[in-house]
Amino acid sequence: MKTYPISLTVNGQAVQAEVEARMLLVHFIREVLNLTGTHIGCDTTSCGACTVHLNGKPVKSCTLLAVQADGATLNTVESLAQNGQLHPIQEGFHEMHGLQCGYCTPGMMMTAISLLEQNPDPSEEEIRWGISGNLCRCTGYVNIVKAIQYAADKMRVPQDEPQAAEVGG
Repeated sequence: MKTYPISLTVNGQAVQAEVEARMLLVHFIREVLNLTGTHIGCDTTSCGACTVHLNGKPVKSCTLLAVQADGATLNTVESLAQNGQLHPIQEGFHEMHGLQCGYCTPGMMMTAISLLEQNPDPSEEEIRWGISGNLCRCTGYVNIVKAIQYAADKMRVPQDEPQAAEVGG
């Protein structure tokens, strides 16, 4: 099978590889780059487990070819934690118990980050609509919505300013 050279930036690092024309981006990410946080769920764009950011937009990597990513910037779930610090969306999923089996979680988080970049203060309805292309077969979405609300709150508060202590009783 003939291969084609591709070059792209993955999680901030320059990558070059030879890929078959028919290789799906999700397989490139998992098998060539060994970044297994991106999950394969359905191969039909139905579940969203394979969602990554391509040039800053969420895409389902099971229906894109790796050659289509040539020259692009790709971010996977592995790019979220920085300098040993969880991204607010990761923290939200942990703190609000937004996962059970965890299979949908990487794609759900990547979709949620894009939602919060477009709408930093979404309502519950807007969150549910924003993640509607990602399926979770375990949670019923309640805690996923809470996790995204948690991340939204955390992302709106400047990290270098102390948060006001809650008073009451």
